[in-house]
Amino acid sequence: MSVNITFLGGADTVTGSRYLISHDKHRLLVDCGLFQGVKQLRLRNRSPLPVAPDQIDAVVLTHAHLDHSGYLPLLVKEGFTGKVHATPGTRDLCKILLPDSGHIQEEDAAFANRHGFSKHAPALPLYTRNDARACLKQIKATAFGKRISPIPGWFVTFQEAGHILGAASVLVEVAGRRILFSGDLGRGDDLIMNPPAHAPLADTVLIESTYGDRDHPADDLPSELAPLLRKVTARGGVAVIPVFAVGRAQALLHAIALLKLRKEIPRSVPVFLDSPMAVHTTHLFEQHLGEHRLTAQESHALTRSATMVSSTDESKALARRRGPMLILSASGMATGGRVLHHLAHYLGDRRNMVILTGFQAPGTRGASLVDGARTLRIHGRDIDIHAEIAQLQAASAHADARQLIAWLKTMPGAPGQVYVVHGERRASDELRKRIGHDLGWPALVPEHGSVWPT
Repeated sequence: MSVNITFLGGADTVTGSRYLISHDKHRLLVDCGLFQGVKQLRLRNRSPLPVAPDQIDAVVLTHAHLDHSGYLPLLVKEGFTGKVHATPGTRDLCKILLPDSGHIQEEDAAFANRHGFSKHAPALPLYTRNDARACLKQIKATAFGKRISPIPGWFVTFQEAGHILGAASVLVEVAGRRILFSGDLGRGDDLIMNPPAHAPLADTVLIESTYGDRDHPADDLPSELAPLLRKVTARGGVAVIPVFAVGRAQALLHAIALLKLRKEIPRSVPVFLDSPMAVHTTHLFEQHLGEHRLTAQESHALTRSATMVSSTDESKALARRRGPMLILSASGMATGGRVLHHLAHYLGDRRNMVILTGFQAPGTRGASLVDGARTLRIHGRDIDIHAEIAQLQAASAHADARQLIAWLKTMPGAPGQVYVVHGERRASDELRKRIGHDLGWPALVPEHGSVWPT
């Protein structure tokens, strides 16, 4: 019998990664992500899957970012009872990210109900913190390089992908077919993460394409960040830095610490990490030495490089402080979380600066800021934008087009088919063309909901 892949997410878009492998009467779901960004995509989170959750035998996660893991609590809530296979780092991060995601959804729903700006009465979270905690019991950790059998006759191997702690490329072997999922690939020159491992031989490859249509600039993160921080601190302003709590926050903390050490920015400027999720993640770097470039001493120093803000009261108190200061807060695309309160407070002052640290998906507030919006809607209110807006190009944790091609070239032989996924349509199509031109391999961009053979 044939082995097919159904593209339930991460196709035609950079979010909601979900890939269902079917063979005989068995089904394996690779990634279980939330859709984020424009409303049309977010609505997919509330649409039932084309396969009942109790008909899925097992789930494999490439990494813990919510666009790859954030649907898991709902999948379990709706009947999935199997094991969720992941690396130890991904398991540890899911313990932080998923309950936090449920908590934020509960808070956002409660806020909407209190202030009456939701179109739904009442506004309801997709899942709760308790739902998220419940699904964690089903996660089973497996080390990089260990071959496991999640379904009888099926085999899965994780290998390092860089990107964030625990991030993996996944090789699935079933019915004589070898299917390789790149996951989100990190950069060979990342400030803190190890480079991706070489790609193994495979018949079919699914490759991400977040930056499939561009190459990163030559500047490293500290070099790009330094002039922005000098500018905002010199005028006594506040830099609000929306960060992805896992990976990006820690890279920024390390970069800021290096700049202070080099005396490229004032050592006295206070730095605040206002995200409980990011705070907890920062401490994990000490527990996963070897997965990243930081030494034990540097990992420990990371936890002391900023004032770690945990409570809501501590977060609110930041508004009573005067600049200069740096506030790193989640989420990275300003889709929710505490950063929204900081943006609402600081966007109206020309002395201040918002520094965006990575890809901003269409429909997000971060994308609106990049596109030059004059106002930003936050919690049902339009906030005038007078603060300076900057976007870093060197902070991305994703491989660029050149690096994606380089990773594919590490394969011992050519695959029979490449599917280009996890990218906006232009980025995916440009990478598709580059794969055909540079490598001579067959490549296509699958549509959402489509079914293709391996």
